[in-house]
Amino acid sequence: MSPHPTDEAPLFPGYFIGGFECSSHRVPSGRRLDMPTHTRHVEFAEADYRRLVDSGIRVARDGFSWHRVEPEPGRRDFSTVLPLVRAARRAGVRVVWDLLHFGWPDDLDIFTPAFVDRFAALARDFASLLADEGDAVPWISPVNEISFLAWGGADVAAINPFLRDRGFELKCQLVRASIAAIEAVRDVDAGTRIVIHDPAFHVVAPNGDAATLEAVEHSRQLQYQGCDLLSGRLWPQLGGRDEYLDVIGVNYYPWNQWTFGTAVQPGAPISQDDPRYRPLSEILGEWHERYGRPVYLGETGCEGDRRAGWLRYVCDEAARARRLGVDVAGVCLYPIVDFPGWDNDRHCENGLWGYADDDGRRTVHEPLAAELRRQQERRLRAADDEGFPARERALGEVLDDEPRWPADPGFAAHRPALETPA
Repeated sequence: MSPHPTDEAPLFPGYFIGGFECSSHRVPSGRRLDMPTHTRHVEFAEADYRRLVDSGIRVARDGFSWHRVEPEPGRRDFSTVLPLVRAARRAGVRVVWDLLHFGWPDDLDIFTPAFVDRFAALARDFASLLADEGDAVPWISPVNEISFLAWGGADVAAINPFLRDRGFELKCQLVRASIAAIEAVRDVDAGTRIVIHDPAFHVVAPNGDAATLEAVEHSRQLQYQGCDLLSGRLWPQLGGRDEYLDVIGVNYYPWNQWTFGTAVQPGAPISQDDPRYRPLSEILGEWHERYGRPVYLGETGCEGDRRAGWLRYVCDEAARARRLGVDVAGVCLYPIVDFPGWDNDRHCENGLWGYADDDGRRTVHEPLAAELRRQQERRLRAADDEGFPARERALGEVLDDEPRWPADPGFAAHRPALETPA
């Protein structure tokens, strides 16, 4: 790996990205989530995007609810999405669009060929919408977290389709759908950038038990299975090719390291003061080395008072990875606004901004805002050293060598449906 991984203009201007939670799946109670609506982001998109710009963030992750866009089989209506597309353009925000964030229309059986066909049609129609609206270079994330959806939906029945022992089967189907969607959007615009998001994690043996090391390593390697399938490294009969991996979004939270439990259930999470805890910089390096693609923190965040400390740790580790030659393209604060818990509607205080009032105003979490400003300033100074012109600067190395670890980032899960990894 080159010691100067960013020889060209940075992928994400400003380095930091704001991610709007856009899950739209069903939870075990049967209730359908619709986070773009629940967070009032659809209602106040213009104000939300302008808040990003005012905070020095010009890239967003966002998405829409497929079941709203396609209320009847084959009839797609983007009237709820078009205001977001236009608001982002007016604000000067580039959006990485999620097409499927855990949810799909109720009439579809996800294991059938019809699922793949209709998802490809959705992707094509949305790409055509972006082209009609004048998006210069579309950025698309076909299926958010193939590995998590396959595990949560078809190994442990935590989210739709609420199955067990069919996780790999669902993963293969999601890869088929992703490939079809990528081909569809590139038919509309061959220059479309594709971002693949999946969780990064680390698994350790309980108490250093050597007898379980093989099972532990197998479990750890599962994080790469989605990208291995997409790139044709695994099961090439699915049609995977290297060209389907463009940019890799590594989603990482404080609870993404745990002791081995079973083949499908993680054990207890390990904290950062555990000697077995693996530095995030090494995890990023392994993803980059495996695929040779730019990586970025596609989702990262923490809840409550630990938010600022977690961002500090993540930025320090990303900078350490860059010093080692890893092409780390950015950090996405996810979620950028608070949202209601998946299962219980509790107020998850994990955003830079809180709930919107009836005028679209959101209260800022000042400690996180201050830490963000500090990291932006340091990155801008480093970008000068990397030789980018001011309008193209990416945020680069931190100035000090040693990371400052938060005292206890905690394990208040971003995904409230699985609040205690078990």
